[in-house]
Amino acid sequence: MLAVSDLHVRYEDNRAVVEALRPASDEDWLLVAGDVGDHMADVEWALSTLASRFSRVVWVPGNHELWTHPDDPVRARGVARYEALVRLCRSLGVTTPEDPYPVWHGAGGPAVVVPLFLLYDYSFRRPGVRSAEEALRLADEAGVVATDEFLLRPDPYASVVEWCRARLRLTAARLDALPADLPTVLVSHFPLVREPTEVLRFPDFALWCGTEATADWPVRYRAAAVVYGHLHIPRLIRKQGVPHYEVSLGYPREWSRRADPGHTPRVLPEFSAPGPGERRLGPGSDEGRPRPGAGEFRSRPRSGEERPGFGGGRS
Repeated sequence: MLAVSDLHVRYEDNRAVVEALRPASDEDWLLVAGDVGDHMADVEWALSTLASRFSRVVWVPGNHELWTHPDDPVRARGVARYEALVRLCRSLGVTTPEDPYPVWHGAGGPAVVVPLFLLYDYSFRRPGVRSAEEALRLADEAGVVATDEFLLRPDPYASVVEWCRARLRLTAARLDALPADLPTVLVSHFPLVREPTEVLRFPDFALWCGTEATADWPVRYRAAAVVYGHLHIPRLIRKQGVPHYEVSLGYPREWSRRADPGHTPRVLPEFSAPGPGERRLGPGSDEGRPRPGAGEFRSRPRSGEERPGFGGGRS
């Protein structure tokens, strides 16, 4: 079982990476943890390419798929856009968060693969900040405003927070109904725990990176592994014994510095030894933290303005 995210195939160099991705065997699965592309046509091209090669492709949406970009002919927004993406995936034979959760019976299994669509609720805040409103004000004063605030519409919900809460309720009910004797592989675009965001170069960007409501899900739902993306900081960490894999490709200016940019991490069976970016969390964890980062924000934006942020990527 392999995993990748943040393919951002509007970049030609990234499209070349996708074209080069191949399974090691006819039985390999590929987990795609969001941010395939900004436009519906790009998502269709990438997922159809991958679905033709892997035994199963499992997809979750990132924030970029949910953007209603000004130059995308598909004008659907909010829930309607997500539903259009689900219909597209089903037409390609790609598993989505709305489908029955498949069971992996290969090496390291059996395990239920759970694609998650949860969003964020601004609860990854600075210490001492009690409300989302205060957190967003402080982020704006620091010059950090995610592009989501301008392109990701929550219709028909009044806010992304309301949409996130609805997704949390729906998903928790499905997870609670799973057989208690089966481990899971939890696949999300956004990290399920806050710790991965602690290395962001601009800490306020964590507001757009997840929700505290999922902090106990890896243990509560017996995760053999958690897969996520979004931060463009590929690495492996452990918390309470659960491996959390960040599997982002990211932008060419980010991955071009890596020795093997096309590498897709193996999720199951688990790595037999720690990877080069691994860090263990919890009791006995190391205290040294790298300071890379990835993402995009806008500082008091004007219409159409974009500013590169956390290492030059987008988030």
